[in-house]
Amino acid sequence: MYSPTTRLLTILELLQSHRQLSGSQLASRLEISPRSIRRYIVMLQDMGIPIEAERGPDGAYYLGRGVKLPPLMINNQEASALVLGLLVLQAFHFPVELVAIEGALAKLERVMPEALLEQVRALQAALSFNVVASPTTLQPSIVARLSLAVHKCQSLSMRYMSLSGTESTRLFDAYGIVYYQGFWYAVGFCHTRRDLRTFRLDRISELQATDHTFDQPEGFDPIQHVHNAFATMPGQYPVEILLETSMSHVQQVLPPAAGSFEATPAGILWRREVADLWPTALLLLKFDFPVIIRQPPELRTIMQQLAAKALRLSEE
Repeated sequence: MYSPTTRLLTILELLQSHRQLSGSQLASRLEISPRSIRRYIVMLQDMGIPIEAERGPDGAYYLGRGVKLPPLMINNQEASALVLGLLVLQAFHFPVELVAIEGALAKLERVMPEALLEQVRALQAALSFNVVASPTTLQPSIVARLSLAVHKCQSLSMRYMSLSGTESTRLFDAYGIVYYQGFWYAVGFCHTRRDLRTFRLDRISELQATDHTFDQPEGFDPIQHVHNAFATMPGQYPVEILLETSMSHVQQVLPPAAGSFEATPAGILWRREVADLWPTALLLLKFDFPVIIRQPPELRTIMQQLAAKALRLSEE
């Protein structure tokens, strides 16, 4: 026989896992009368749980949006998923207060069964993350305000510092936020430049919502825009290389931001612009398929130097 406490917790768990349930549905699950369900609902409400009732024949119940989150009941798999997610947030310096992550981890560990706690601590000890870039100072409030502006299609007044250290105020329509190679970027339309722009979030010092709204471009892909922006950044040397392999193979060895890729009868034509040719030359040595350097001639010279050095080393 269920105790009153068990029934209270069961009702709460059912309401947490469903958008809403009628009184008769709850009564059927707990094998008690609808009248008893109403009595338990009142008890939970008296405890501060924000349960709301929908008028009607069945009197559906659902959890409202209270000032505080109601108690959560999660199983072992859900707890492991939460811990893993928190560890990823912590390792990659996502814009969440560190004290909030540590507090959530401590609360989870405090209520875990011993076997699950051992498994979670083993996970923490064994996992290593390859963080692409050094952590940058980023205010969590910046991401929160940007996210809300994207959702509401609300223009923002933004104070931004360029790479050269010049500060400016921009009117900006944010279309999306992208985490790319260790940094956070806001993508959208800059009214100051009257064009699409990509801004690093750690260079934003002020952000205020305005009364202006905008329409999101249909089908706009923020991630693809960031890839294209980096792939087409102007450089001193325009590079054009024919990769004698398939597009699927190229996609396995080169990221989208490495440049533009065009399928031709002879292979995949790779174009990019770079300020330094040496990283491209060293990258070519790793490919397991033939390549033809079409331009610039300076890249062919570097490859010849590398070949000559490799030959000398092999003869020593």
